[in-house]
Amino acid sequence: MRLIIFGPPGAGKGTQASRIAEHYGIPAISTGDIFRANIKAETPLGLKVKEITASGGYVSDDITNEIVRDRLAEPDAANGFLLDGYPRTEAQVDALAGMLAETGHRIDGVLMLTVDEDEVVGRLLKRAEVENRPDDTEDVIRERQAIYRRETEPLAAVFRAKGLLVEVDGMGEVDEVTTRVLAALDRLER
Repeated sequence: MRLIIFGPPGAGKGTQASRIAEHYGIPAISTGDIFRANIKAETPLGLKVKEITASGGYVSDDITNEIVRDRLAEPDAANGFLLDGYPRTEAQVDALAGMLAETGHRIDGVLMLTVDEDEVVGRLLKRAEVENRPDDTEDVIRERQAIYRRETEPLAAVFRAKGLLVEVDGMGEVDEVTTRVLAALDRLER
């Protein structure tokens, strides 16, 4: 399966992505993880990304598309993948469609986790403490939520129009959400 997991920052995408990937035997590809690894290694890309994310912004489409293209070319993604944190803009949706068309593939489904924003802010502040993420202040988190609503959430209409969108309630215990997610994705496979 070739899937996208979609939702606001802090919706639980990373947690659910790893569970989905394990269930279907596909890699979970997180652009955020790729960016954080580059920041930690202080690569030129990492330094650029660190500056952008520290202010609450998103990394440009060009940089993100190139990173995803390279990652999808790796052997473990040949039979499927789950993208987490990509695409975030219509230009990225188009770029992904082009990448997949080159190999004769397409996205099978887009899972959208729906959550309460105030609860998400609380989750992210807690995660910032546990994972020592200095870029996750309340102001930065709220700015990312606003950017998501403005730039990424409208993609739900694009995915819905293509018949790809599957909305799942992302609130509740992690195992409950996983049960709902897998049930929704299993319906896609049929």
